[in-house]
Amino acid sequence: MAFSAGTGAPLKHSSATDKGLCRGNNEDSFLSSPEHGLWLVADGMGGHEAGEVASAIVKDTVARSVGSGQALGEAIQQSHHEVLEAANNGRGAAGMGSTVVALHSDALNYEVAWVGDSRAYLWTLEADGGRLEQLTTDHSYVQMLLATGAIAEDEVDNHPDKNVITQCIGSIDLPQVNVDSVFGKWEERQWLLLCSDGLTDEVDDQTIARTLCDAKSSRDAVQRLVQVALSRGGRDNVTVQIVESPFSKPLPLAALWDWLPAITGKRLWDGALYGAACLSLLLMLYWLVA
Repeated sequence: MAFSAGTGAPLKHSSATDKGLCRGNNEDSFLSSPEHGLWLVADGMGGHEAGEVASAIVKDTVARSVGSGQALGEAIQQSHHEVLEAANNGRGAAGMGSTVVALHSDALNYEVAWVGDSRAYLWTLEADGGRLEQLTTDHSYVQMLLATGAIAEDEVDNHPDKNVITQCIGSIDLPQVNVDSVFGKWEERQWLLLCSDGLTDEVDDQTIARTLCDAKSSRDAVQRLVQVALSRGGRDNVTVQIVESPFSKPLPLAALWDWLPAITGKRLWDGALYGAACLSLLLMLYWLVA
């Protein structure tokens, strides 16, 4: 599928990342490049000054390669070789690696490509609330067990090998990585969510869907999702990006909610506080000029 990301207005998007409550540094990297129709989340592995090096190499390589006209899957494959080369040259550390999930889009179509267990979800707002669809399939040991029928769906979340992945950019055992991809056409009232496993390890799909349904805007949604992950343990770095369909129409008061600084973490309370502050200011001005 050919993309012409430069046509039409850049897609609206929002991003948020946090090192979590148990990690001393953030090994996640993310890219938001609407001028190239490109968004990416990379989750680094290998410890301090290694995982973040690997994820940064993935981000920079994919951005450079796609920007020069390379296909998304080829760009991700190239990042695998560059992480291996960096480790061989003493940059970062031996054994460092990264997962990645990336979106390449134009005004009509999109491609999602990934390696590892970082995920992409498609959220479609509907009359009864909305529909959440996982577009990616984890490259993980547990997913392999599930696919072969060795374990049941209800055994996945508590499986002792839940975080063991079978594909990793930078793996010295893999001359090539298996880059999976899916393609789609944008429709109205859709958001595409990219995230590291710092979100999905803490927050189930039902809660993600409910949070997206309750959000007033994509900016509000990414902030809420990160906060939910932190409130449920925050054991890992968490990164969330949302890219809106080019056919999406802003929700009522979305611009106001985005502008409103967060104080209490609850939008209605924040709105009431700022409303009271504005009213007090108007009354004071009236008293001064009266």
